[in-house]
Amino acid sequence: MEIAFDVLNYSLSAILIGISGAWVFLIKTMVDSFRLTPYLDRFENKSKVFPKVSIILPARNEEEFLGKCLDSLIDQDYKDYEIIVIDDSSEDSTGKIISEYAKNNSKVIHVSAREKPEGWMGKNWACMEGYRKATGELLLFTDADTTHKSNVISLAVSHLLSFKLDALSTIPKMLTFDFWTNITLPMISTFLHTRFSALNVNNPAKKTGYFFGSFFILKKSTYEQVGMHEGVKHEIIEDGALGKKVKESGYKMKMVRGEHLVEAVWARDKVTLWNALKRLMVPLYLQSGKIAIGIFFAVLFLLFVPFPILATSVILPSETVSSMVLCVTAFVASLLIYIGAVIEAKVGLELRFVHALFAPLGSLVVVLGFLSGLLQAKKTSSVTWRGRNYSMKDHSQSSISI
Repeated sequence: MEIAFDVLNYSLSAILIGISGAWVFLIKTMVDSFRLTPYLDRFENKSKVFPKVSIILPARNEEEFLGKCLDSLIDQDYKDYEIIVIDDSSEDSTGKIISEYAKNNSKVIHVSAREKPEGWMGKNWACMEGYRKATGELLLFTDADTTHKSNVISLAVSHLLSFKLDALSTIPKMLTFDFWTNITLPMISTFLHTRFSALNVNNPAKKTGYFFGSFFILKKSTYEQVGMHEGVKHEIIEDGALGKKVKESGYKMKMVRGEHLVEAVWARDKVTLWNALKRLMVPLYLQSGKIAIGIFFAVLFLLFVPFPILATSVILPSETVSSMVLCVTAFVASLLIYIGAVIEAKVGLELRFVHALFAPLGSLVVVLGFLSGLLQAKKTSSVTWRGRNYSMKDHSQSSISI
């Protein structure tokens, strides 16, 4: 019995050493990402032309946020642009708000999206409806819960043209409103600095391509040549899928930091948080169920497992060498998770330090949200978004490559 107990302890210790190594890597890539990712407003402006920009802004049930977004877009210092706002079958006063802004400002164009065809995600269809009205050489896609500094379009256009880019996406500051999102977002964001790091997006040798849906601008010709939103019509994470297509098609794209220029809402409350977590796992499962399950267990061990092992080691101490080794390795792994959470919360998300202290609880929410996504991936309503239920069982997803 004692031998079996030692074997279990040493086996768990070996796993925890692996988890610690993974977190050393995660923390390093996180710090590198913060240090080395270029900024939207730090460059030598070589552009002397000002092409027309068509801002495409889909909105469904956005009465709470839409006015602030439109105010920030109307206040831009760029001269030649239009704001195409698409009412995506809203059930609140969104359509009325758009209509009032369109009456009072000639830059605002009110579009009422036609009924969504079968096989389309709602936002993707709304973006296509907006594109059909666009007259600009450049297309800027943003979300209704996003706000922009007055010079952000000027900076984006100048940056795009100065570096001869086909597409540019800006990392926004993520706004959070509730306790659960505050403790969960840092745990999710730590992974964005590896696979979806701006350093990978900006490296032509890497296949990684990704857009932040809250702010990406690209040439209209590039958008058309990669198939527009029609080419990603069934994708849950359409911005990721479109960015991936741009990169894979050989176009020059870049991701920059702009947290001081663009602010976006990631989750508005615990319900949208839960749906957002599920929405991240469903595309992975639809690509490969086995690999998605493997990723789930990897996340489970990386984010959560060290904490209950450490708690058990402390509450039920043992004098054996194997137990002490297990306690030490669990402490190191847990400490590294906390370090990662603190760096992300304070530097990346500008949250309060206290939110990082809830890392075990935030990690548990992530794990349970991912598990829920796995269990519901092929059900009739596997994804709920902006008041619509979607069945994804007949649609493969390519927004997140595994």
